[in-house]
Amino acid sequence: MLVNNWPNLPVDFILGQVTGVDIDTSQNVLLFHRADRKWTTPFPSSTISSPTILEVDGVTGKLLKSWGENYFIMPHGLTVDRENNVWVTDVALHQVFKFTHSGTLLLKIGEAGIPGNDSLHFNMPTDIAVCDDGSFYVSDGYGNSRAIKFSKTGKYLFEWGKKGEAPGEFDTPHAIDLDGNGNVYVADRENNRIQKFNALGSFIFEWKNPEAKQLYSLTIEKGSNELYAIDYLTISDTIKGSDILFFDPACKLDERVGRSGGYNGHVCRYHDIAVDEKGNLYVGDILGNSVQKFCRKR
Repeated sequence: MLVNNWPNLPVDFILGQVTGVDIDTSQNVLLFHRADRKWTTPFPSSTISSPTILEVDGVTGKLLKSWGENYFIMPHGLTVDRENNVWVTDVALHQVFKFTHSGTLLLKIGEAGIPGNDSLHFNMPTDIAVCDDGSFYVSDGYGNSRAIKFSKTGKYLFEWGKKGEAPGEFDTPHAIDLDGNGNVYVADRENNRIQKFNALGSFIFEWKNPEAKQLYSLTIEKGSNELYAIDYLTISDTIKGSDILFFDPACKLDERVGRSGGYNGHVCRYHDIAVDEKGNLYVGDILGNSVQKFCRKR
């Protein structure tokens, strides 16, 4: 069920395209948005001067904190780890960043503005998934179609994937997450599917989306291992919008909410999704420059 009048941002605050969403340890919602920046080709060279990372109260929707000004050119993915650190990717800078919860930079990997496909470079990285031991995976991304694992300190460990449609291949790995057993799930956007791998990158299975053209993102509720995903559909240049997909722990599709029904909001292009410990869902919409909250009926 869509929660109306959430969030409750200041009247003079202009929310840009919300590309990254996650939940911190206090069950507040962290948002990564592009402010007044739009995706253009080529990308701009200047950083966004206003705050791009917002902390919003998960219940009231009030803005608690904002930071991240003068860091980013084209914000994309955001992840909060179990220690409350905030990880983000910038597809224009070709970099991954790790910050404290209050915005102090802890780690940066990739060479600013320089794409590549080796152990030291990314090509438009999209998202991060952090393991309990602090090691992490990066989906990389628009340019490289691979997943990479790094140690806690940012040392390259291994990678898998190339552009293609076969199991273990990708066409724009757009989001990445882990279940409670350490398995890796990738939203393979242009292949319109979810792929599941073990912790070493060995393919386990895929779920192909039969009712859309792109599958943008996914998230896993760690306690129950329930999986949620979002897709996007256009037909003959007509925007049909997005669905939220609800899966059981065996990754069997249970329900769709959005353009397919069960929803009374505006047409959306969902870009990222997060779930809190109560099963509430939060989705970033890059069509309407908004973020929506859904209370799950159980």
